[in-house]
Amino acid sequence: MVDDIQYLRNIGISAHIDSGKTTLTERILYYTKRIFAVHEVKGKDGVGAKMDSMDLEKERGITISSAATYCEWKGHKINIIDTPGHVDFTIEVERSLKVLDGAILVLCAVGGVQSQSITVDRQMNRHKVPRVAFINKCDRAGADPYRVVGQLRQRLNHNAILMQIPIGLEGDFSGVIDLVSMKAIYFEGPFGEDVKEGEIPSSLLDEAVSKREELLEAASMFSDELMEAILDGSVSEERIHEAVREGTISRQLTPVFMGSAYKNMGVQPVLDAVANYLPSPEEVENSALDMDEEEKEVLLSSDPNDPLVALAFKLEVTLYGQLTHLRIYQGTIGKGDDLVNTRTRKRIKVGRLVRMHADEMKDIPGARAGDIVALFGVSCFSGDTFTDGRLNWTMSSIFVPDPVISLAISPKDNRSDTNMAKALSRFIREDPTFQSRVDGESGQTIISGMGELHLEIYVERMKREFGAEVDTGIPQVAYREAISRRLEFDYTHKKQTGGAGQYGRVAGFMEPSEEGGYEFINRVKGGVIPSEFIPAVDKGFQSCLRKGLLIGFPVLGMRITVNDGRHHAVDSSERAFIQAAIGAFKQAYLRANPVILEPIMKVSVESPSEFQGNVMSSINQRRGLIMSSAEDGVFTTVEAEVPLAEMFGYATILRSMSQGKAEFTMEFSRYSKVPESIKEELKLRYKEKS
Repeated sequence: MVDDIQYLRNIGISAHIDSGKTTLTERILYYTKRIFAVHEVKGKDGVGAKMDSMDLEKERGITISSAATYCEWKGHKINIIDTPGHVDFTIEVERSLKVLDGAILVLCAVGGVQSQSITVDRQMNRHKVPRVAFINKCDRAGADPYRVVGQLRQRLNHNAILMQIPIGLEGDFSGVIDLVSMKAIYFEGPFGEDVKEGEIPSSLLDEAVSKREELLEAASMFSDELMEAILDGSVSEERIHEAVREGTISRQLTPVFMGSAYKNMGVQPVLDAVANYLPSPEEVENSALDMDEEEKEVLLSSDPNDPLVALAFKLEVTLYGQLTHLRIYQGTIGKGDDLVNTRTRKRIKVGRLVRMHADEMKDIPGARAGDIVALFGVSCFSGDTFTDGRLNWTMSSIFVPDPVISLAISPKDNRSDTNMAKALSRFIREDPTFQSRVDGESGQTIISGMGELHLEIYVERMKREFGAEVDTGIPQVAYREAISRRLEFDYTHKKQTGGAGQYGRVAGFMEPSEEGGYEFINRVKGGVIPSEFIPAVDKGFQSCLRKGLLIGFPVLGMRITVNDGRHHAVDSSERAFIQAAIGAFKQAYLRANPVILEPIMKVSVESPSEFQGNVMSSINQRRGLIMSSAEDGVFTTVEAEVPLAEMFGYATILRSMSQGKAEFTMEFSRYSKVPESIKEELKLRYKEKS
C-alpha cells in the first residue's frame, strides 16, 4: 500500500519566522515514530530539534537550511521539507515549493497573517501548491484563531473554512472539536500521543452546529453528491472528505486546523488532513521543456515505467562529497543506473542512493516517480535536470531573486585564505542567491546576498565549518545606474601599428528602456557594418553595462540603436568593433544624464501598539514611505518602503525602542532614483576610491 503512488504525499511546512514550523515537524516525527524523544527548538537540553541539525540553527533557534525527512501515517508515506521562515533564506522556500505537491501553512494564533506569511503564500501561488492551514499556539495569551481565519480570507484571499473549533483558548485550551465527525478530541499522555474522542461540551454545541453548517455549505460547492446528501439529511463523513479534498486540490478551498504543537495538541488531525486532503504526485500537473522541440512544454506522467525525468533542487557539500536532493517526476532510479545531466549532456553513474532524515541518511536500492531522494557523490548544480538518456527534457529553472546587499571580506592569514576560497566555492553551489566576486580595483573579495542575516550566517559558517577567520568590511548596497535621456553617439575606433590595424565606426543613439533590461536594435542599412560584426558591436555595449561610469555599478534599462557606421576591408575585425562600441558608450553615457538607482525594500514592522509612534518616526527618519498601518488591539503592523542603505543596524535600534518586543522583516521591492544630495556623495566617494 505504501509503495502505491496514490498513498504518497510530498509536503512542505512553511510560515512566518517563529510560528512553530520546526516544532510542528518535530511532533509529526514523534507521532509517526520516526524519532523517540521530543527536543525543543530553543531547548535547554543542548540537543535541539531534529530538523535543525546545523549548530547555528540550534543556537539561534531558527531554521536556516531546508531539511528533508520522511515518515508513514495510516498507510501513507509522507516526504516532509521543513523550510526557513526568515525572508533572507527565501530561496530555500522557493526551491522546496518547486518540488512539493502540497503544503501546511502554519500561522500563529496571536500574530495571525504576518509579513512572511504573505511572501510564502505568494510563492505557493506561483508554484500552484494546494495547502491546509494550521493555526498554532492556541495556548498563548492573546490567541484568537477566528481573527486569523478572517485575515486568511481578507489578506490572502483564501476561501478558508474551519474544520475544527477550539475547546477553550489561551491557558484554558484543552482540545478541539472536529466539525466533520462532530466529536470533541483531546490529546492525553506525556506528549499528547493518546488521542481520545468524547462528546462535545454542551456550552460549545450551538457554535459547533453553526460552524459545521458553514463547512457543509462551502464543501458542497465542490460536490453535487454532498449537496444532495445535505438536502436528504444523509451526510456521511466520506462525502465531506471527498468534497473538501476536491476543493483543496483545486486551490479553491483552504481547510483550517488548530492546536498547539508545543503543548502536543492538534498535530494528529493535521496528519490526517495531509492524507485526506492534499494531492498525491499523480494528481498534480507537472511539465518539462522538450529541448529538441524548441523548448515546447510537455506534461510529465508520474508513471514509474516511463523514461526518467528528475530535478536536482538542492545541494549540500559534506565532508564526504556532494549530496544532491532529487525529486523524481517520472520513471525510476536504481543503484548503478546511468543518468544524463540535460544541461551538460554528461553521463553519470548512480553510486549511492539515499533517503534523508534531516542529517541522517539511509541507503535504498531504488526509487520511483513522485519520490524525493538524494544522490551521493554526483557533481552538478542546483536546478539541473537528470534523465536516463532517452529524452532531452529539462525542468523550468527556479526563480532566483537578485542579491541586494554586499560585504567585503578578507582572510586574517594564509590558512584562512585557502579555507575561505573552499567555503565560497561550496556556498555558491549550494545557494543561488549567494554570490562572490573579486573587485577589480581594490582586489577585495565581495560577497552578496539577500540581507544582513544571510551574509552574517555565511561568515559564521566559514569560521565554524572551514576554520576560515575573516574580517568584514562595511555592508555595501547594490546600487544600479540608468540613463534618463536619449543621446546620439558617433565614434570611430582607429589604431595603426605595424601590419594590419584596427578600424570600426559605430553611430546611433542610446535611450532609457521602460522594460528595465538591455535591448539592442540593429538598423544598419546598406552593409556599412557587415552583418558578421553586428554581434561584436552588441558584445561591446554589453561589456560596458557591467560597470557604469558614474559610480561603477551595473547599468539598468538601456535601449541601444545602431543605425550607421563604417568598416575597412583590411583593418576591420570583431575586436575593432567591440572597441568602437566601448568608445561610443563612453562618449555618450555621461551626457545622457545618468542617475543612480538604489534598492527599495518592502519593510514590515510588527510591534505592540504602544510603540506605534516610535516605529513610524524611525521609518520616516530613514527616508521611508509608510504604505499602511493596521492595528488589531494588541499589535500594530506597519508596512513601508525604505531604502536599503538606511536599514543597516535597524534591528538593534528597533529592539531598544520597543523593549525588545518588536520585530521586522524586509524583502526587495524595486529600484528607485536616489536624492540629488546622496548622488553627489556617492560620486565623490567613487572618485576618491578610483
